[in-house]
Amino acid sequence: MDQRQGDGEVILEFHRVGNAIKVSAIDTKTYVEVSIVAPLDSTEKHMTDTVLQKLNYVLAKRKRDE
Repeated sequence: MDQRQGDGEVILEFHRVGNAIKVSAIDTKTYVEVSIVAPLDSTEKHMTDTVLQKLNYVLAKRKRDE
C-alpha cells in the first residue's frame, strides 16, 4: 500500500458477491469509505491498488473543495 497519501491508516475489506469481489477501503483518520467491484480473477494487488487510487482521489477532491 505504498500509493497511500495522507497520514491515516486504511482498512481494506474484501467481500465476494456472486461472481465478483467488492473491495472497500476506509481511511481511519477521516472515516471516508470508497469501494470498487472487481472480477473474481483479479489479483489482490490490482484490487488493492485500484481501491487505494480511488480513495486518494476522493480525499484529494474533498481537500480541494474545503
